[in-house]
Amino acid sequence: MSEPSSAFDAVTSAFPEPMLLGESPLWHAEEGALYWIDIPGRAVHRLHPDSQQHQRWDMPEEPGSIVKHAQGGLVVALRTGMFHLHTGTGALSPMLEAPYDTTRIRFNDGRCDAAGRFWCGTIYEPRDREAGTLYCFERNVLRDAHHPVTTSNGVAFSPDQRLMYHSNTPAHRINVYDYDLATGQTSHCRLLRQFDSDKTAPDYGGRPDGAAVDSEGAYWCAMFEGGRVLRLSPQGDILQEIRLPARCPTMVAFGGADLRTLYITTGRNGRSEAELAQYPLSGHVLAVQVEVAGRLEYSYRP
Repeated sequence: MSEPSSAFDAVTSAFPEPMLLGESPLWHAEEGALYWIDIPGRAVHRLHPDSQQHQRWDMPEEPGSIVKHAQGGLVVALRTGMFHLHTGTGALSPMLEAPYDTTRIRFNDGRCDAAGRFWCGTIYEPRDREAGTLYCFERNVLRDAHHPVTTSNGVAFSPDQRLMYHSNTPAHRINVYDYDLATGQTSHCRLLRQFDSDKTAPDYGGRPDGAAVDSEGAYWCAMFEGGRVLRLSPQGDILQEIRLPARCPTMVAFGGADLRTLYITTGRNGRSEAELAQYPLSGHVLAVQVEVAGRLEYSYRP
């Protein structure tokens, strides 16, 4: 087991402009570029780290997550549905209308599996019950997987695609399912790790948000309000901790030519002035080098 590391000085800002609530970092290996979104800022961003060339696409409403589209561009899960963002022209084409009450629910975190399905969850914005769920967007059809949550996050797959991870952030809980790639069905839900939900405790470590799985099968999880990222074993044991100069990390992605740069989106929206002074890179996209490489992300295949 690796020793937890207090690595403020090892973590850098990958882009100088802070987001309100950065989310869904996505490494596009073919372009050598990092994509991410700003949810309340209603924008999709792209950065080529080597040149620092940056591009922004404004969205008509809040984006919840993005994945690569096999025919080019991105699939953007907006509040009212799935859209194809043609990054060459900036055009936004509707793919599917959201099946829920868009005044109370929106799409959130998501990821593609190896078969090209886009697994995308929702957030129930009143946050008083588990009225969100996890959807499977396959061949332009949306299916409810019936994973009840308040805020869906942390969707990730083991390297052999036999496990699916899924977190319910307000419940401080990460579940793991057996996964059948051929059928896209989940089964045998069990607890991966339950975190302490007492926010008044002096050692409160945050709640699980977005995540990614590395090439050894470990689950890297952003701990929102915990100021840290954790590397968990497939059994839920903490293998490594990286402390961050931002209290609210939201999701992680592996990038760079060797997939050993861990990019971390963070938020600053609604945080106190005292917290922002203590955590000076709140809202920034962060980067830190890690020993174990990540894995390439799959594209949505319509």
